[in-house]
Amino acid sequence: MGYTLTEKILREHLVDGSYEPDEEIGIKIDQTLTQDATGTMAYLQFESMGLSDIATELSVSYVDHNTIQVGFENADDHAYLESIAKRYGIYFSRPGNGICHQVHLERFARPGKTLLGSDSHTPTAGGVGSLAMGAGGLDVAVAMGGGAYYLTAPRVIELHLTGKLQPWSTAKDVALKVLQILSTKGNVGFVCEYTGDGISSLTVPERATITNMGAETGVTTSIFPSDLQTRRFLAAQERESQWKPLVADKEALYDRSLEIDLEQIEPLAAAPHSPGNIVRAGDLDLPVDQVMIGSCTNSSYVDLMTVARMVKGRKLPEGVSLGIAPGSRQVLSAIAKNGALGDLIEFGARILEASCGFCIGNSMSPCTNSISVRTSNRNFMGRSGTPSANVYLTSPVVAAAAALTGRLSDPRELDMDFPAVQMPDHFHIDDRMIIPPASPDLRAGTTICRGPNIGQPPVNQPLPEDITGCVTIRVGDLITTDHIMPAGSRLKYRSNVPKYAEFVFEPLDRDFASRASSLRDQGCHNLIVAGLSYGQGSSREHAAMCPMYLGVKGVIAKSIERIHAANLVNFGIVPFTFEQESDWEILPENTRIRIPAIRRSLERGDESVLALVEQSEQALALKMNLSGRQRMILLAGGLLPYTVASRKGN
Repeated sequence: MGYTLTEKILREHLVDGSYEPDEEIGIKIDQTLTQDATGTMAYLQFESMGLSDIATELSVSYVDHNTIQVGFENADDHAYLESIAKRYGIYFSRPGNGICHQVHLERFARPGKTLLGSDSHTPTAGGVGSLAMGAGGLDVAVAMGGGAYYLTAPRVIELHLTGKLQPWSTAKDVALKVLQILSTKGNVGFVCEYTGDGISSLTVPERATITNMGAETGVTTSIFPSDLQTRRFLAAQERESQWKPLVADKEALYDRSLEIDLEQIEPLAAAPHSPGNIVRAGDLDLPVDQVMIGSCTNSSYVDLMTVARMVKGRKLPEGVSLGIAPGSRQVLSAIAKNGALGDLIEFGARILEASCGFCIGNSMSPCTNSISVRTSNRNFMGRSGTPSANVYLTSPVVAAAAALTGRLSDPRELDMDFPAVQMPDHFHIDDRMIIPPASPDLRAGTTICRGPNIGQPPVNQPLPEDITGCVTIRVGDLITTDHIMPAGSRLKYRSNVPKYAEFVFEPLDRDFASRASSLRDQGCHNLIVAGLSYGQGSSREHAAMCPMYLGVKGVIAKSIERIHAANLVNFGIVPFTFEQESDWEILPENTRIRIPAIRRSLERGDESVLALVEQSEQALALKMNLSGRQRMILLAGGLLPYTVASRKGN
């Protein structure tokens, strides 16, 4: 029996455990990436471990999220990140150089390497044949120090592609089709692996669009083989020497196989308020207020060149706003030199910085009750910065058609030929905005810049003998990390946990933080009760760290998404799931709960515990799907105290 490509790479990097599906394994991480919204805390945690240098082949710190520097906080974070990079031998991509996933694909991602990033869209690098995964910043910090990254040995879904995309259908539509098939829940513990003759016609940037949005299905990652298209892309980036062929064995067995005929793909859209709410663009005919083109999903050279050719010589309709954010300085420079940037400006586009910007809601929020068409990857309610806005996710050609006509509809109805754009054989390489690691003698003398917003990572206490507390909030299905820890203007407090914790669950319950902190101060443990797929979306570890700071000891949910479940463990919060999902109904807010002898249950390896409901004297069965290592982490109070103690030999 042969191996899948996923299993080949994982086995090559295996350092702990036995490779068996659904069992925990530890793997060596070759590369890491961070971005400024998650990186500041990741490096503070790295410092707390007392390490003198990184142990990866390559680590890169990107500044791409909080580039709108209103107030001192973001600028102070950036100064801290630059000094940390110099001190520890990390590449530093300066503000304005581009979005981490786009730049990493261009300049650093390599076939067969493992990449761990403190951003959920790190699987973008799967487009070049990397096994790339998103994780919490603490996991990345441990990996930078040479520690293994632990995950469940995944089951693999084969997505067999046949045929070739037709004009006006794009890789974004393939990604949306996959979401339509798999949905946004129920895929924890799987990897999407692409095979078939159809992949030969997809360029690396197109593949990266597909692997980027695979994150919305909840899979561990997505990956394409490394073939002649991969070689062509690396050669165009002057990195052909880093290419090597990688493909699954012919005899490989997959846990599930799906076939997608690219010939049948048509323009699609994700309607409000979920990336999994897929509709045909041809079934829509809606007036549009705003169009935003960019993000790590769709901001490549071909994406923006296609849009520029569609709008050249035309005029933006009245009442429609258009913003365009190139994915990298490389892309921006290329369209500036060939005149496409001028065509976009003359059409009426507002040219934005090469950053995450509008995708995370820290700029370009649409007006009240508006329709905004965006090429990004998430359209959760309120993520745009406007709670009443309706955001539709589409390909760049559907978005450009909306900008041309003022309506969201099928671009095939336009009176124009499809403007086919080819990926260039050579990109202009200019890495002057990437600061390489300093020499060892300069590192030692580096002074770390610490502004007043730079705090210390909170360290939890060991898990108590019993959890005795209160359901401080009960939420429903599909709660995202945006619901738990809002992004947008709140992101600037991520290096200041006491301040950022004031906004936990702000979009759902503005009083949660004050209520939780009051109960914590009274010695009462806080508990969160949730529905299906709790913790969707971003990898932001603050969605576990800040609740931990407020005294949350457990989350009881119908199901919990992979990255968030790992983050809960990392911060000493026990992730419980209902044995009977209907028990969610009998745990309303303010219910008093006691989970006795939780430490002994974890030490014994119990797979379930009883929660005693004080008001009704009922006993509810709760499951704990935890590895032995995770149990030890919970007992210690989290991964940081566990790691520090392990390094001291305790």
